[in-house]
Amino acid sequence: MSETRKLAAILVTDIVGYSRLAGADEERTLARIRGLRSDLVEPTVAAHRGRVVKRTGDGSIIEFRSVVDAVRCAIEVQNGMAERNAGVPPERRIEFRVGVHVGDVVEESDGDLMGDGVNIAARLESVAKPGAICLSEQAYWQVKGRLDLKVTDLGETQLKNIAEPIRVYSLEVGQQAQAAPAPSTPSTLTVDHHAAIERIEAKRGFGRHATAYVAVNFLLIAIWAITSRGYFWPIWAMLGWGVGLGMNYWSVFLRKPISDDEIRRELEKGR
Repeated sequence: MSETRKLAAILVTDIVGYSRLAGADEERTLARIRGLRSDLVEPTVAAHRGRVVKRTGDGSIIEFRSVVDAVRCAIEVQNGMAERNAGVPPERRIEFRVGVHVGDVVEESDGDLMGDGVNIAARLESVAKPGAICLSEQAYWQVKGRLDLKVTDLGETQLKNIAEPIRVYSLEVGQQAQAAPAPSTPSTLTVDHHAAIERIEAKRGFGRHATAYVAVNFLLIAIWAITSRGYFWPIWAMLGWGVGLGMNYWSVFLRKPISDDEIRRELEKGR
């Protein structure tokens, strides 16, 4: 029998609690499942260019050439199921678990698929919550920029009969991703924090200024004492620099602090 090895996106579905539903009312359950397949699942798969490889009792294995198509199909199906379950008692709801993986598969001559790609997708489905979609890390990284759903990183997960742990991501259908908080006007706390830092830096700057003033004045007096001891010419430099030091002191210690409103107005002007 000939076979072909290829890379494919595999979607696996399963009905939660099928045995319980069938045990309570098998005939009605089967009729509802057939209706869901014909009205929701198969049209959605076709719309996203998928191929139903086979049905596994209450589930399906579906192949897509694109992971994006596979995930979009899964989201649409789960949204459709949520609408159909609205108002239905929990014990009578039909809910799907879905797993999606992209990997190497073997296609048999009859179109059936086998291999790790299929096995991992099936195991991902088994760990998904009812109504959710579990993606492997390989699948998630190809669609993460296109998702507008809440995503939960389940971390490295040891899946049954899979040798190596797989990092799993769960899409919570119906829950929008949390948007990054919009920038807001700086709070009073933030403004006060920055203002306090500015005051501390200004005081340190004045301290350095005063130290330099005193040191230079001592140097000028020493030069005067060594060279002439006559007319005290350093006075002009001391007075000139002293005026500047006094203005610095006033701006740091005596000037009325800038109010929060003034700061906000300046910030608004800069936008």
